Amino acid sequence: MRKFFIPAVFFLLSGFLMGQTGKVMDNLTLRSKILNMERKYAVYFPPGYDISQRSYPVLYLLHGGGDDQTGWVQFGEVLVIADKAINEGKATAMIIVMPDANTGRRGYSNDASGSWRYEDFFFQEFMPFIEKTYRIKAEKRYRAVSGLSMGGDGTFTYALHHPELFSSACPLSAGTGPLTMEDAKIRLKKENPGISDTLITAYFNRQSVLALINNIADSLKKSVRWYIDCGDDDFLYEGNSLVHIAMRKKEIPHEFRMRDGGHNWTYWRAALPAVLEFVSEGFHQY
Repeated sequence: MRKFFIPAVFFLLSGFLMGQTGKVMDNLTLRSKILNMERKYAVYFPPGYDISQRSYPVLYLLHGGGDDQTGWVQFGEVLVIADKAINEGKATAMIIVMPDANTGRRGYSNDASGSWRYEDFFFQEFMPFIEKTYRIKAEKRYRAVSGLSMGGDGTFTYALHHPELFSSACPLSAGTGPLTMEDAKIRLKKENPGISDTLITAYFNRQSVLALINNIADSLKKSVRWYIDCGDDDFLYEGNSLVHIAMRKKEIPHEFRMRDGGHNWTYWRAALPAVLEFVSEGFHQY
C-alpha cells in the first residue's frame, strides 16, 4: 500500500484554524454632537474577521454602573468566553460592541429634563456609526442587546422602546427602573428639586420596565426574544421577579432564569455563554 507523506505544516494549519482567536479593541472613540463630547467604546471581533470579507451579526453588550466600555473586556473576559463559544460551535461568529455609559453622566437613558440624551445618542449616532464602520448585518434579525445591572436596565428599555431593531434581548441582574410612580417621584424630586409632575409621569412611563410591559401592544408581544437572568441572592431580585410575573400575565414569551449567585462578575461571566448561545439562535434560520 502506498504511503502518503503529510507535511507537519498541515497539522499546524489545522490547529490554527480550529483554535483561532478573535480580537478586542477597547479604547476607540467617536464624536457625539448630541452629547457634545467624545465617547469611548470597545469592540470584539470574532476569529477570522481580519481575513474575511463577510458581514456579521452584532451584539450590543452594556456594562453596569461604575464600569465603562472596558468592563466586559477586563472583568467579563469577553474575548476568552466568546472565542470559546464560537470555536466550540455553541455561538455563531458575531461582533460584540460595548459602549461607554459612564462618562459625564452615568446611565443609558435620557434624563427626565431632556438635558442629557444618552439614549438619543445611542440610536441616532452610535448605532448608525458602528454599523457603517464595521462589517455588520444591519437588520433586526442580526442585531441583539444584552447587559448587566445598569446595562440590564438599558437592555430592557432599549428593546421595549425599539422592538423593531432587536431580535433578542438578554438583561442580566437588571435594574428595572422605578417600580411604582411613588418610587419615581421620590427619586426624581431628590435629584431634580422643583421637577414637575408632568415630567415625572413621562419619565415613569418611559423608564419603568413594568409600565412598559403592562402597556405593550398585543402585536408586539412576540417581536423580541427575551432571556432574563438574575441571581437568587441579588438585591435586584424583586424587580426581575415582578417583570417575569408581568410578562407571564401579558403572555409575552420569555426565558427566565434565577440561578444561585449574587450581583458580581462571577455570576455574569457564567451567564455570558448562555447569552451568546441564545442570541445566536435568533441570528440563525429556525
